[in-house]
Amino acid sequence: MKYVLICAITCLCFTSTAQKKKPKIVVGIVVDQMCYDYLYRFQHNYSSKGFNKIMSKGSNCRNVEYNYIPTFTGPGHASIYTGTTPNNHGIVANAWYDRSLKTIVNCVSDSNTKCVGSAGSIYGLCSPHRLNTYTITDQLKMTYPKSKVISISIKDRGAILPGGHKSDGSYWFDYLSGGFITSDYFESSLPSWLQEFNKVKNGYSYAKIWNPVLENESYSNSDNSKYEVVLPGKENAQFPYDIKSLIIKNSNFSLFTVSPFANTLLTDLALEAMDKEDMGNGEHTDMLCISYSSTDIAGHAFGPYSKEIEDMYIRLDMEIERLIKALDKNYGKNGYVLFLTADHGVVTVPQQLVDEKLPGGYLLLDSVLIRLKERSMSAFQADLIENVSNLNVYLNYNRIDSIQGLEKQEVVQVLTEELNKIPGIKKVVTGGGTLAHDDDKWVKLINMGYDSHRSGDLIIVLEPGYLPRSSVDPAMHQGTSHGSGYSYDTHVPLLWYGSGIKKQEIYRPVLITDIAATLVHMLNLQRIGAMTGNPIVELLQN
Repeated sequence: MKYVLICAITCLCFTSTAQKKKPKIVVGIVVDQMCYDYLYRFQHNYSSKGFNKIMSKGSNCRNVEYNYIPTFTGPGHASIYTGTTPNNHGIVANAWYDRSLKTIVNCVSDSNTKCVGSAGSIYGLCSPHRLNTYTITDQLKMTYPKSKVISISIKDRGAILPGGHKSDGSYWFDYLSGGFITSDYFESSLPSWLQEFNKVKNGYSYAKIWNPVLENESYSNSDNSKYEVVLPGKENAQFPYDIKSLIIKNSNFSLFTVSPFANTLLTDLALEAMDKEDMGNGEHTDMLCISYSSTDIAGHAFGPYSKEIEDMYIRLDMEIERLIKALDKNYGKNGYVLFLTADHGVVTVPQQLVDEKLPGGYLLLDSVLIRLKERSMSAFQADLIENVSNLNVYLNYNRIDSIQGLEKQEVVQVLTEELNKIPGIKKVVTGGGTLAHDDDKWVKLINMGYDSHRSGDLIIVLEPGYLPRSSVDPAMHQGTSHGSGYSYDTHVPLLWYGSGIKKQEIYRPVLITDIAATLVHMLNLQRIGAMTGNPIVELLQN
C-alpha cells in the first residue's frame, strides 16, 4: 500500500510538472532595435503593469548578447527562432548581393510568389525560402500539427522569419493599402477576420497627431536635437508629427510606420488573431510571434537619445500592458509563457559622439569604393570589384580568372592592405576557410555570421562608434544605424513571464540562440535543425 501511494504521488508530481512546461500559448515578442538600457533609462515613466511587471515578477536575463556580425533585423529574427547563427540559417543580412543574379536580394523576397490581400502590391512578394534551416515554430508544427502558429509584424521579415516555413498565418504591413497582407506561399486568401480587420483598422484610420504622451518635464531627452532626420513633409524634427497629413503628402503609408500608432495597430492585430483564431484553446500549445518594428524605423531617424524614442517606448509599455492584461484574462498567468527580446541594439548618432568628444565617426563608402577600384586598376590593370554591400566586398571572379597567373588570394591581399590604411577601419577579414582558424574575437563574430554563398570575399570591421555612409547623403550626420559586433548593437533585453517562470535576475552570459533552445524543453520538442543554442536552465528548474 505504501509503495502504491508513493507511485501515485510521483505520477501526480510528474503530471503537474509536465503541465507547467506545456502552456496553452507561447507569445514571443521581438522589439526591433531595443537597447538593453531602455528597460532602465525610461523605467521611471513605465507603468507598473507593462515592462515593470515582467521585470519585477518574471525572469530577467541581464547579460544577453548576439554572437555574430552583422546585427540586423533579418539575422536577428532568424537567430531567435532557429536557435542558431547566420552561418547556419543563411540570413546574413536584411539584403545581400546575389552573385548568380548580379543584384541585391531581400532576405525574404520571392519573385515566385503573389501578394495576397492587396491587389497589385509589390510588398507581398515574399516567403521564407532563403531560410536554410527550420524554426522552433516549424518544429512545433511538425511535432503537433494541430498547434497553431501566427506571426505578425509591420516588416515582412519580422513576420516571415519567426513564423517559419509552416506557419498558419504570417502577416505584415502593406505600404500601398495600409492594411496587413501575406503571400500565396502561406495561403491563397486572407482569413475573413483579417479582411474585416483591414477595412476598419488600418494605417489611415489609426494615423493621428503624435504629441508626447506625458508632460514635457517628465522626459529625460530634449526635443531640440540637430542629430535627428527631418521627415519628408516636415520642416523640423520636433513634435508634433501630424501623421495623417504626412501620409497624404507622401502618397504612401511609410511615415505611418515611424509613429507609435503602428505599434498600437499591431497590438490590436495580435489581440484579434488570438480571438478569431481561437488560439490557446486547442489540444496542444499554440505560438503567437509579434515583432514591433516602429521602434527601429523611428530609431534610425531620431537616435537613442531623442525625445521621440523615449515617448515611443513609454507608449510601447502601454501596448505590453494591454497584451499582458489580455493574456491574463484569456489564459490565466499559468496558461501562457511570454518572452520579450530585441533583434539588435543601435549606436549613438556618430556625429553626437564626435561633438561630445567620444570615439566615433563615418566611413564614406563611395570614397572607399573609388579607392579600391583605383588600387585594383593600378595593381592588376582591371577593376576586380563587383559589389560592396553591408561592408562586404565581392570580387569579380570572372575577371580574376581571365588574367593569366592571377590568384584570388593575391587580389585579396592587395585590397586588404589598401583598406587597412583607411581611418575608421579596425580590421579586414578574409571570407572563406581561414575564418575558422582565427582566435580573434571579431573574426569569430564574422565567422558566425558568414555564409560562403552569400557573404563577401572581404568583410570590413569598423572602429567603435563608426557607421558607413555615403558622402552624397544630405542627412549623413543625422540618424543612426546598427550592424556591428560591439555591445551597443549586441547587448539586448530578454524577459520571461508566465507559467512556471520564477522571479529572478540571471547575470551569467546568455546567447540569443539560447531562446529557442529553452523553448524546446518548455514545449517538449526535439532540438531543431542546425540549432547551436543551449537551454537557459534557470528557467526550467522549479
